Amino acid sequence: MNREGFRKKATFRILATAFTLVAGVFGLATSSFAQIENVLYKFAGATDGGFPLASLLFDRAGNLYGTSSQGGDLSGCALRGCGVVYRLSPNSTKGWRETVLYTFKDGTDGAAPVAGLIADRAGNLYGTATGAGDLGCNPPDGCGIVFKLSHTTSGWKQTVLYTFDGSPHGRGPSASLIFDSAGNLYGTAAVGGNTQKCFTNGCGIVFKLSPSPTGWKQKVLHTFSGGSDGAYPQAGVVFDAGGNLYGTTTNGGNNLFTCGGIFAGCGVVFELSPNSTGGWKETVLHTFSGGKDGALPVAGLIFDTAGNLYGTTSAGGGAANCQECGLVFKLSHTSSGWKENVLHTFTCCSGGGMPHAGLIRDTAGNLYGTASEFGDMTACNSGCGVVFKLSRLSGGGWKETVLHAFGNSDGGAPYASLIFDAAGNLYGTTAGGGNLSDCFSAGCGVVFQIVP
Repeated sequence: MNREGFRKKATFRILATAFTLVAGVFGLATSSFAQIENVLYKFAGATDGGFPLASLLFDRAGNLYGTSSQGGDLSGCALRGCGVVYRLSPNSTKGWRETVLYTFKDGTDGAAPVAGLIADRAGNLYGTATGAGDLGCNPPDGCGIVFKLSHTTSGWKQTVLYTFDGSPHGRGPSASLIFDSAGNLYGTAAVGGNTQKCFTNGCGIVFKLSPSPTGWKQKVLHTFSGGSDGAYPQAGVVFDAGGNLYGTTTNGGNNLFTCGGIFAGCGVVFELSPNSTGGWKETVLHTFSGGKDGALPVAGLIFDTAGNLYGTTSAGGGAANCQECGLVFKLSHTSSGWKENVLHTFTCCSGGGMPHAGLIRDTAGNLYGTASEFGDMTACNSGCGVVFKLSRLSGGGWKETVLHAFGNSDGGAPYASLIFDAAGNLYGTTAGGGNLSDCFSAGCGVVFQIVP
């Protein structure tokens, strides 16, 4: 698959909107080669999976868990496979060994998982698949599912917790889930909901799933209209200490004639707050303009200890005669509302560009993430992407350090967020690169480790 194929995968094949990237801006970036990248596993695009778009999950024993959007049973999903759930286990003498825990079959069990997994205290895994489920919904692709994998004496068993129907309950879930303290699940569906909006596709929803004696029940917390409230939530949501939910939408907002043409918009950051009657109220905290403040946030948000929000936009940030390559932003709660500060603007050169993943923080407050393109400009035509660190400068501002620039044989197109281990090593996935003899000579993706 070529790089355009990766880009289509990054938008999860379910958004009808398109955008044109223009302009860009100069920023402060340095490279650091003290870090070592180790490729833990190269996907072959066969029964082992291929094109992982999701972040990873550790268990207590140090095993890694993830999903791949393709591979598995190659008789399904246009002979590319419908994806797998996999585990990587460390081995002191033979490296990391992959075990496929579940292979999606493009039926009621779902297809094309593009989001990461979460686990409960018993070690059960939970996730989403963007397609299949109810094949009568959005034929022939289906509308997606929420699933659970349970470890039994005979292996791992999949249970479908919820099947999306398009309207009014959403379709195309492309983000990871979160739990609340009572064991309810929360997430987003990128499209569906009110199919009178967003060119009859629906603009997406935020939902809650609650266990009951007769199965899991869905409640729609908010249906996006495609106007000032946002459209197409591709990322999940996060809680604050007060039980409010925060997230992003890729499109919508007040500027509906920008970022993709008429009635598209450049995206928003939103808050959902529960009220005394059981409903939820949306408040838009920031509307992106498509200029220097960013555009098209694909990833979710994180908090710091002071309650500030951090995130990325996949486009925007540009000035005249420069490309718009995305940025890292911070939202701070002030007496007059939430204020955005741009911490770093990507330049589509050695420092990377077009971040599709969210951020993580270390205990010192440094930020880490991936940019899906650019970096080593001799590889992948326009660079294969980077792993970066943002450090606060003593005089104010933030400095980017490139921890690793992918060269294709060691991975390419990192679309997923990173995770830490206890020693401070970073782990992630790339959607392409690796074994370049596979997947149309573009590689099927890798799992990697960055050692400081």
